[in-house]
Amino acid sequence: MIDRSGALVVLAALLVSGVTDGAETLASTARPSREQPTTIERSDEQQARDWGLSSDEWTRYRELMRGPLGIYSPNLDPLTALGIEARSDEEQRRYAELQAQAEARRVEKLLAYQRAYDAAWQRLKPGMPRVALPDAGAASSPAVPATGERLAVFVKDACTACDHAVQQLQAASVGFDLYLVGSRNDDALIRTWARRIGIDPAKVSNRTITLNHDAGRWLLLGLPGDLPAVLRKVNGQWQRQ
Repeated sequence: MIDRSGALVVLAALLVSGVTDGAETLASTARPSREQPTTIERSDEQQARDWGLSSDEWTRYRELMRGPLGIYSPNLDPLTALGIEARSDEEQRRYAELQAQAEARRVEKLLAYQRAYDAAWQRLKPGMPRVALPDAGAASSPAVPATGERLAVFVKDACTACDHAVQQLQAASVGFDLYLVGSRNDDALIRTWARRIGIDPAKVSNRTITLNHDAGRWLLLGLPGDLPAVLRKVNGQWQRQ
């Protein structure tokens, strides 16, 4: 699924503005009434092509999002919506394959930019803890990036137990991706927190430790218990250590 940390892709709504100026209104009135639908149709076709869909599939997506699915999940991307409401195994497989291809392209672009960002940070702010870009590396999970044997560590500020857990992991030379819950996408807050508990900038620079905004991931995981939470992926599921 596309996070939607998201790590999911949200299409912009199509806005069709009316012209209120007197002269332009007269000119608009003089045009054949069929021109406006033609403009909208072209836009829909372009958006359908962006997702590898036919016009009929795009129309079905729009209809689905006007129903209960759109009320429960208003930010679903077209492939996810169509896949959830697939009418056959063949349809479901088609949308799953399209989504896998689209996500692979998205992640490839994101990782390329993350590398450029890392290089720029190293040139401009050497020695300062670096915060990973939102959703960087989130390839196969809507909540937490798939990182092999790496741990995902969720903490919050003003939490002594969280501080101790992270300090122990760092002392043990364990690689982990840290998520600060409640950071409000404030890079300065994350860096201040990291300096306060003694995160080694060198380990951040070489990505032994990554600093990330939680961006709702902890809630999406829906795991019981309070923070800190040290998680490992077991059989495709995130579990507490």
